[in-house]
Amino acid sequence: MSLKHAILTLLETEEGSGYDLLKRFKDRLGFFWNASHQQIYLQLKKMSEEGLIEFEHETQKGKPNRKVYHVTDQGKQTLMDWIHGSVKVDKVNDAMLVKLYAGHLVNPEVLLAEIQKHTDIHQRMLNTFLALEQDYLSLDDQEKPQYALPYLTLRKGILGEQAWLTWAQEVNAYLKQL
Repeated sequence: MSLKHAILTLLETEEGSGYDLLKRFKDRLGFFWNASHQQIYLQLKKMSEEGLIEFEHETQKGKPNRKVYHVTDQGKQTLMDWIHGSVKVDKVNDAMLVKLYAGHLVNPEVLLAEIQKHTDIHQRMLNTFLALEQDYLSLDDQEKPQYALPYLTLRKGILGEQAWLTWAQEVNAYLKQL
């Protein structure tokens, strides 16, 4: 997936400024796709030049005008073409796994400390995902259908974090035996 498709996805449902997109990225897609402030603004400029999005200047009181972006017909077609196409399976580049693979070179305590640091991070992420899941589950039955597909992306995140934590328990148990 490219940043372009992520931006088109966000703008397709709701127009917004670069700042709005940055916030939506963080709140909605940031759990599985990262983009910096600079990357988003550079991509918006490029997409505007390609005719995938357009913007209108919105006057703000006491602040500079802001650009509010929306998807063009060409942008919608680009998004639809991408959705209908296939995507590559992501490969994992995980430095923690490389470190563990080379772990025979160090005292197990070094790896235990690193696993614990990562376990804390993954547990916090799982807690965040579970709280978001409760938000979804508390919606009334009429609201749930519009959030069902984002909920399924959330479920993938929950299952991934749970699997990571289960794996970490196995690693901890082994390292403590050494």
